Amino acid sequence: MWDQRYDREDYLFGKAPAAFLADRAEVIPPGSRVLCVADGEGRNSVFLAGLGHAVTAFDASGVAVEKARKLAQEAGVAVDFNVSGIEDWDWSRPFDAVVGIFIQFVGPDMRATLFEDMARAVSPGGLLVLHGYAPRQVENGTGGPPQRENMYTEDLLADAFAGWEILRSADYDAIIDEGPGHSGQSALIDFIARKPA
Repeated sequence: MWDQRYDREDYLFGKAPAAFLADRAEVIPPGSRVLCVADGEGRNSVFLAGLGHAVTAFDASGVAVEKARKLAQEAGVAVDFNVSGIEDWDWSRPFDAVVGIFIQFVGPDMRATLFEDMARAVSPGGLLVLHGYAPRQVENGTGGPPQRENMYTEDLLADAFAGWEILRSADYDAIIDEGPGHSGQSALIDFIARKPA
């Protein structure tokens, strides 16, 4: 399914990073080891590499990863791109920051496992950076899956990462323009937290 969605001349979610990431990237310390989860066509990993981070990224779609490699080449940056599903990724590899932007293809049944895996990949004292949709996004129809249960709430994320230092938790509405895949009035959730050292 994802190979078909990404098999197009343009970039489904654009070439620029998510507005949230561009606005909040300074929270990640310079020269960090960063993992971008389900990174699609590379807009977020390429942006972070351009800031000087050592970035690793993966996505299940080989078509998307090839486009990501082209984007990195255009930008003159190096990213360690991998074709992998979330269930196949080696989550034992440590990173200073783990970034998940609009990864809500994962339903509640798999989400708890994914969050546990992402938490394991964050080094002690490192950061989790999540950005996605709130349940009311389904009514907007401007991006994301049609299942409300796939969306985030602030309480859900606080519970999933209990004991972490929450640096930002916000639920808000904004108009975004991130390629044909994410465009228009959107119900958004930001969550940035530091793993206990």
